[in-house]
Amino acid sequence: MISPDIENVNVTSFAPMPSPEALHSKLPLTDLASETVMKGRDALRNIIDRQDKRLFVVVGPCSIHDPVAGLDYARRLKALQAEVADTMLLVMRVYFEKPRTTTGWKGYINDPDMDDSFRVNVGMEKARQFLLDVCELGLPTATEALDPISPQYLGDLIAWTAIGARTTESQTHREMSSGLSTPVGFKNGTDGDISIAINAILSSAHPHSFLGINAQGNVSIVRTRGNAYGHVVLRGGDGRPNYDSVSIAIAEQSLAKAKLPANLVVDCSHANSYKKPELQPLVMADVIHQIVQGNKSLVGVMIESNIVGGNQKIPADLSQLKYGCSVTDGCIDWETTEQMLRDAHKQLLGRP
Repeated sequence: MISPDIENVNVTSFAPMPSPEALHSKLPLTDLASETVMKGRDALRNIIDRQDKRLFVVVGPCSIHDPVAGLDYARRLKALQAEVADTMLLVMRVYFEKPRTTTGWKGYINDPDMDDSFRVNVGMEKARQFLLDVCELGLPTATEALDPISPQYLGDLIAWTAIGARTTESQTHREMSSGLSTPVGFKNGTDGDISIAINAILSSAHPHSFLGINAQGNVSIVRTRGNAYGHVVLRGGDGRPNYDSVSIAIAEQSLAKAKLPANLVVDCSHANSYKKPELQPLVMADVIHQIVQGNKSLVGVMIESNIVGGNQKIPADLSQLKYGCSVTDGCIDWETTEQMLRDAHKQLLGRP
């Protein structure tokens, strides 16, 4: 018998969740969505392996909170992909979970109603439906793996995964990454330390065994083979950027010292733009210039973008939310996004 005075002292309740298998059965992977995911993953691996000289661009809202606006954005991005397909692979940023420094809205999965009701079971189903809708447009998706359980529910719909600056040093996330089916970008630490990301790549490339859940939702010993497609995401740190040519050269040297391939992705947001979304085009332009000048290690970029620029606070009356505007970090607007990517496309057409 469990004594309430010893175990779960600060737990108020346990609410049931459907198993990954049950959710997959309710919202099955369609042939079209499966084709999108597989083609997206293959293209990303080919870019990382230098069999495809295009740049991959993870672009989209800081976080998804309105699936209608999110799908509106996805349709626009899909149309733009057709224009720039010769030089870039566009992957939609679809983030459902938000790490918080202290408190705040924790994302669409955790709190889909944005009212602190935390109907995670509803949020997980809505998140899967949204990913299905985007993949059926023919647009590959990217997300941040924050919760080690969520990939069992959503991983079959993801083409690229990020591990955030706050979790790259976490052994739990390194072990999880070793079993993910996607290429994984590890961000440097919030203080700018790239060694954290390099150690994460080395760790996740090896087999691991750890506690997790299986498709039936049972606690299991998960055994992995290791992920060969880990790479570094430079996002700046401690208030300073690290996308300039000197920082790139230092990162290349650090990877070479660790006997890792020189694969670098630049996050145009966060400290690289001093948390000012309107500076992201300048970061992107600098990265493209380096590539055109002959840099071979830059394989991708990340951009925080939405239909409407900036961000907004979550109002008590959700009907007052501004359509297509972020409720987390500020983003550039759609018109700026189009211009950025079209300008990059023109310049990349002439790359060596």
